[in-house]
Amino acid sequence: DKATDPSNPEENWECIQRFCDQVNADTEGPLLALRLLAHKIQSPQEREALHALTVLETCVNNCGDRFHSEIAKFRFLNELIKVLSPKYYGTWSSDKVKLRVTEVIFSWTVWFPQEVKIRDAYQMLKKQGIVKEDPKLPEDKILPPPSPRSQNSIFDTDEEKSKLLARLLKSSHPEDLQAANHLIQSVVREEQEKSAQVSQRVNAISEVSENVKHMDELLENYRRQELSSADQETLQTLFQRCEKLRPLLFRLASEAVADDEVLAEILQANDELTRALGQYRQVVSRQ
Repeated sequence: DKATDPSNPEENWECIQRFCDQVNADTEGPLLALRLLAHKIQSPQEREALHALTVLETCVNNCGDRFHSEIAKFRFLNELIKVLSPKYYGTWSSDKVKLRVTEVIFSWTVWFPQEVKIRDAYQMLKKQGIVKEDPKLPEDKILPPPSPRSQNSIFDTDEEKSKLLARLLKSSHPEDLQAANHLIQSVVREEQEKSAQVSQRVNAISEVSENVKHMDELLENYRRQELSSADQETLQTLFQRCEKLRPLLFRLASEAVADDEVLAEILQANDELTRALGQYRQVVSRQ
């Protein structure tokens, strides 16, 4: 209650830290803490909700794997979604609180890419139009460091950055905490770029697979002269789209030269694409 007291114009860092210590000391700490925090985040008082979100993020920063495991469950994610959804509290939650909740969920998709439920919850919000675009995280925003379970984090591969971040976060000087936030922000951007590359590769390979399968079916009907004019147009559109996918696959292959497994996956997709394009030219020209 003290850590989220709406009469406090600023964060009460002493109480917030004591709350985190209590979470770590109690075996049921993460579960109980999130029940309490969900209730406070849903408060109609804007300042109380914002303070609760700061407490939540600080816990993610300081309370380790047990806490991370609980935030990644639908049981808690649904409580955050209620703040945004017009079916629940979204109609009266302030824009400031809703933006902050969106930032929190989005930042977790970056820090905890292995947590599928967080990603699914965020994608659902985008599909329903509740989240229109990815938020731009402010420079002074307190963000959790990457999960120690993530093996692809830049903090895992760059020991120097990891040590620097740990030292800055332990400091009580405001300028050091500001520097820590800047460092985390730069890593967020790098992680987002990596995530975007992975997403583009997965989408491209998936599209190739679907287009090739569809083309094979239409070409088989074309050979039998059983293709309607509408299907012929579809076939031509698929051919044109596949032609445009080739340079994309080449670029993705050049970016993946250091990863044999990924490169093999891209080259296999390219082989399938080349075969389908060749089949199209052969069948259509012969007809």
